[in-house]
Amino acid sequence: MIATALDHIPAPPCARLLGWRLLDARPKDGWIRIGFDGREDFCNPAGFIQGGILSAMLDDTMGPAVFVMTEGRLYSTTITMTVNFLSPAKPGPITGEATVTQLGKTIAFVEGRLLAEDGTLLATATNSVRLVESARALR
Repeated sequence: MIATALDHIPAPPCARLLGWRLLDARPKDGWIRIGFDGREDFCNPAGFIQGGILSAMLDDTMGPAVFVMTEGRLYSTTITMTVNFLSPAKPGPITGEATVTQLGKTIAFVEGRLLAEDGTLLATATNSVRLVESARALR
């Protein structure tokens, strides 16, 4: 496993709730892969994982992509996020991937996607984030 800036901060409660775990990263490329637990507790009445939970997984994939790319110097706060739900998400392992497409001085743009265990594309997202010095943002 590659060492990243994420190794030096504790996982926040929301990440632990989602079963967040780092699977792979290429910090210089602004790319990251995260594993999540798609728990039955996250399902709607139809038996699929609720869209807000999938959005949280995407957010918890795209933000860390910026953090690892900047070696932990910059923390991102979401300005906008557009999510496209492509396939129903059944309970089980879910993988998130994100790539920083542009890193500016105060704003970054990131693309993300979620995949089911069988490779089905569940959702895609784009976001714009405000960049904040990590020393000011993290407690």
